[in-house]
Parts: sequence; structure tokens; C-alpha cells
Amino acid sequence: MMDKKVTVIGAGNVGATVAQRLAEKELCDVVLLDVIEGVPQGKSLDLTEAAPIERHDAHLTGTNDYDASAGSDIIIITAGMARKPGMSRDDLLAINKRIVKEVTEKATRLSPRAILIVVSNPLDAMCHVAYETSGFPKNRVVGMAGVLDAARFCAFIAMELEVSVENVHAFVLGGHGDSMVPLPRYSTVAGIPVTELLPPERLAALVERTRNGGAEIVGLLKTGSAYYAPASAAVAMAEAILKDKKKILPCAAYLEGEYGIKGLFVGVPVKLGKGGVEEVMAIKLTAEEQAALDRSAAAVRELVEAMKTMA
Repeated sequence: MMDKKVTVIGAGNVGATVAQRLAEKELCDVVLLDVIEGVPQGKSLDLTEAAPIERHDAHLTGTNDYDASAGSDIIIITAGMARKPGMSRDDLLAINKRIVKEVTEKATRLSPRAILIVVSNPLDAMCHVAYETSGFPKNRVVGMAGVLDAARFCAFIAMELEVSVENVHAFVLGGHGDSMVPLPRYSTVAGIPVTELLPPERLAALVERTRNGGAEIVGLLKTGSAYYAPASAAVAMAEAILKDKKKILPCAAYLEGEYGIKGLFVGVPVKLGKGGVEEVMAIKLTAEEQAALDRSAAAVRELVEAMKTMA
């Protein structure tokens, strides 16, 4: 048994891949929890049978029962419905609000000291649901979006320049969605600002592709959405917390005046360690960047306001 325990709620593509990566990195024991009988049990058993080949001793439990999650260090919430054809964003908001509220209530009761990593969409709004439902302090509720968006930006920059992804660091702020704010001047290749390496029009195209990164994959898959990169992003955050790395990552954090934003979860650079969000890193923005971040925050606020009228 490992000394750390992480519960992943939702055994769909994202949740199951999170469980796989956590186990194969030997970060913790993993509880994979889902309402559908047999699915978390089957996926956990399959991953357990891969362990002798992958050479790890992480213990995986698949369950429909929250009791198995008791005493978790981290709870990763991937549960929720994907948007289906003919469904409005508000329909999705109402359904996922109910789901996230219910799973947060059940899980936090049994793991009162856990840190919550929210992955369910619409991400920034679902962080609010988890925060308000759990009653946890703001440092123990954090949303996964920026790590994924930054990884996409990195991948596109590396493809464009034909360099190793290990050389590329990219920066993305704001809400997860069309209003996100990639920051080219804070993005570097081996320390060189990417603005020195690419003409403005190519950079603008990469920024646009990053904004539509999720939609591009949905368009190709036709029957689902991305899960490998989202799972990797959630695990990167969990690893920073479990190992107390004090790693600076772009995450959705609850702001109380930082960047001029109050009472909202918005993507900003934070220091992640064993206390969760240990610090919101303040960086100077140009007037244009701040305006883009304000627009992004306004889009998040609209969703949060819309949820107040929903049962």
C-alpha cells in the first residue's frame, strides 16, 4: 500500500486515464468511483493486471460505494455529462451542477481534509459548485484547465518550430473555453520568448488553434472529446500536491481581488503544494491582456449567475 490515496470520481475516458497515469507513476493508491455498476471495477481490474508489466505496486480499487474513498488526500472530479447534439450550454450547466454537487457532498463528508481537483465542465462554474458545496477553504479547491490549455499551446509551438516539447513553456490565463487568454510574451523556447521566434500572424494562428483545441478533437473523434491530455494535466496537478513540489502551474483558483477579479474561479498561475493552492502568482499584464482576462472572467461570472436560478 502507498501512503497516499487519491479518489477519481467518474470512470469514463478521462477518469480511467487519470487512474492509469496515477498508478503507473506510482504516486498513490487509486480509488476509481462511478455510479455505473461494473465499469469502475472492470477498469480497475484491467489496470491491476497491467501492473506486473508496467512494474508498479499502486493499489487500484473500483467501486460504486463512496465508503471506499474515505480518507483520500485528493479527490479528482471528472463526473458529468458531455454536451450532446441539440443540448444548450444551459442544459449542460444544470445537469452537471446537480452531478458535481452530489459527488462533492458524498466524497467530502468522508475525506474532510482532501484537496479537490475539478475537471468536469463547464470547468470554472463547476469549481464554484464544488467550493460552495464542500465548504472547504479556497486553497483546497482548484480547477484543471490552464495546464491542459498551456500543454496544447506548447505542443503547437513545438510542432511549428520543430523543437522538443521539453524546450517549450507556454502560458495561458482565463476561463477554460473560447475566452481563454494565451500569453505569447510569457511563452518561451529554451528561455527565448516565442515572440522572437515566430512572426505575429503565425503566433496568432497558434493562439486561435489553442482556443479551439478541445473543439478540434471533438470534430475529429465525432463521438467524444479529448481525454489523454486532460488526464495528464489533472495528474500533473495531483503530483505537484502529493510531492509538495511548489510547482507553478496555470489553474482555476478562487480570486479575491488578484488581477482585479473578486469572488470567481479563473485560470491564473498558482503555486501548487501539499496545501493545495499555496499562492496566486501575480504577473504584470498589458492593458490588452488585462482586458482579455476581464472578458474571460465576465463569461465565467455569467455562468455562475445563471446557476443561481437553477434547482
